[in-house]
Amino acid sequence: MERRTTQPRPGWQQTVEGQGLVYPLTRYPDGSLRPYWDESAYYVFSLPEVEALEDVVEELHTMCLAAAAHIVEQDRFADLGITDRRLSGLVAQSWHRRDELPSLYGRFDLHYDGTGPAKMLEYNADTPTSLVEAASVQWFWMEDRFPGADQWNSLHERLVAAWKRQAGLLPPGPLHFAHSDGDELGEDLMTVAYLRETAEQAGIDTEALSVEQIGWDRLAGRFVDERLRFIRSCFKLYPWEWLASDRFGPHVLDTLDNGGGTGTTCWIEPAWKMLLSNKALLAILWELFPGHPNLLPSYLDGPRELAATGTGAGDGGGLGYVAKPLLGREGAGVTIHEPGSPAVLRDEPCCYQELAPLPDFDGNRVVLGAWVVEDEAAGLGIRESAGPVTDEYARFLPHVIL
Repeated sequence: MERRTTQPRPGWQQTVEGQGLVYPLTRYPDGSLRPYWDESAYYVFSLPEVEALEDVVEELHTMCLAAAAHIVEQDRFADLGITDRRLSGLVAQSWHRRDELPSLYGRFDLHYDGTGPAKMLEYNADTPTSLVEAASVQWFWMEDRFPGADQWNSLHERLVAAWKRQAGLLPPGPLHFAHSDGDELGEDLMTVAYLRETAEQAGIDTEALSVEQIGWDRLAGRFVDERLRFIRSCFKLYPWEWLASDRFGPHVLDTLDNGGGTGTTCWIEPAWKMLLSNKALLAILWELFPGHPNLLPSYLDGPRELAATGTGAGDGGGLGYVAKPLLGREGAGVTIHEPGSPAVLRDEPCCYQELAPLPDFDGNRVVLGAWVVEDEAAGLGIRESAGPVTDEYARFLPHVIL
């Protein structure tokens, strides 16, 4: 793994916007606009390195499924903050019938610097974004700049193939694709539009709408679109914890299709994906697979040995830790406690994970986003940040295999 600098292509902004990346710039607090898509540098990997990472990702995915099974079998939903017994029962039912429910993709965030083993930071298997740039925009960049090179990127082909395989699990009628109108940048809109395109290439009839346009037919007891057509299936880029707790949440639970029900709605991703996008998963993984080389020590009851043994900072001991809210995205609510820091328990439920400072390449902090489609590793997206947390100001950089 190596970071190399280069000159951006002339007219790069118009080029990537034409390829669907309508959010190539990020507005910073000082009002300035800076590239989100950053092709002033790129990363290089060797083929054996990528093949080893693929194996790691697929092993981690298998371990996450084992952890999900453990949560359901041992009724550990409360550790995930799921205390509503009706909701936990529906999630368990969804898990038991997962072979009957369409389920598409997810993204691991990994700590990796090219020298030691990759470490799992978290898994977003419900509403992962940065897909358009990972699947298509960086591929077109490679064809322009490095014709004949390769890339860890079979996302598009695997997504189309997944839709083809799972088409038979969908109920009759069009598959609706929903994003939220609250997305001001257009990232959610374009992610959903891209996934809709892959479904159409698989021969699936689709319709697009926003979550805010979904209506409720009180007489029929069904969700309907803006033309009052029954929504039998819907891909939503809308987190399950919002879907289940919003004002219309009771209707979602009343009509949840957990496999073949009539008058119900099949949501993609399915409800069992809540088990994989919750940070409590990290602690349960460490409990089930202690000492695994691709995991970081993580706990739910406090930082344990990760904190200093004394009562104040500098007392000695403690590797340092990161406190992560169980539900959160783009670094929201994450606090970093340096080595030697005392144990500080947050009021809200958190996962306390060993501090693994992001690899520093020329002052840039790097995290790898490794994609999974169905159960197979499918591609890589790289984000850089100036600070220790990958937040909404992170930049996306392309990569090649040379």
